[in-house]
Amino acid sequence: MINNTYYLHEGRTDVSLKTYVINEAGEMNTQGARPAVLILPGGAYLNCSDREAEPIALRFAAMGYHAFVLRYSTYGEGKPGFPEEIFQPEFEVKPHLAHPAPVMEVAMAMQMIADHAKEWCVDTEKIAICGFSAGSHNAAMYGVYWNKEPINGVKPAALILAYPLTDYLMMKVADQNDMMKMFFKRSTSAFLGKKIWTDEELILVSPALLVDENTPPTFLWATAKDGMVPVQQSLRMSQALADHKIPFELHVFEEGDHGLALADQSTAMAYEQINADAAQWVGLAERWLAKRFALQLPEKLPGFENSVV
Repeated sequence: MINNTYYLHEGRTDVSLKTYVINEAGEMNTQGARPAVLILPGGAYLNCSDREAEPIALRFAAMGYHAFVLRYSTYGEGKPGFPEEIFQPEFEVKPHLAHPAPVMEVAMAMQMIADHAKEWCVDTEKIAICGFSAGSHNAAMYGVYWNKEPINGVKPAALILAYPLTDYLMMKVADQNDMMKMFFKRSTSAFLGKKIWTDEELILVSPALLVDENTPPTFLWATAKDGMVPVQQSLRMSQALADHKIPFELHVFEEGDHGLALADQSTAMAYEQINADAAQWVGLAERWLAKRFALQLPEKLPGFENSVV
């Protein structure tokens, strides 16, 4: 496997693309160019979660996909955990790290993968974007803006959205406790780079309100008990996809809170993050991707075309 890290901005190490490229030079190399998955960790645009980075990449690599992890611009500038200042009565916003930087960095990562397609043996028509929470929102943003100014980027073949935020207007009026409401306001300030915003600005960053005929096929999963990003956010996106006749698949698991990642011990930091039902999303996504990304293999092995079994 080729593991390299590329920094997307000169003089910065917080925004990077890490490769998990399958480097099989033997008989497996005859399969030709492979599909790929670009992974966007969550973290409320305050950080990029490690739990939703390398473990996810390794799981997709085990399926036979080249995998890439993008750590995009966040308020915490690459530091782990949520910045303490975000919980203080007064905090300074950082416009240079805010929208549209994160989605523009998705475009940069997609272009880098396309530019190295021959070297990494990537099928550029089969690149999916898989995001979690804020990363899922970022993936959905690219899904609705990829062919518009100022992006005009590489077309994604599919989206995988894990417990996504898709409608900021709906989120603004969600029935949540005071702490979650405060956290949402601070996260939104970090994302937009301003402390006050209008509904018109929120609409422009709400993928569920921007779906059109160019939005790629989408796989969504969430839990009904999510206490941070209500399941209605996934339902709203699926409704928009259905309205525009975009192929999609939606799975809502009864139990489980926000941020389950793989929902097994490989990504759990506490027992509450292990959920056997929600962990099924990986296999479900694999089967869903196979409908679109199946390798073009011969019926029989070369040299055995005329054999009788």
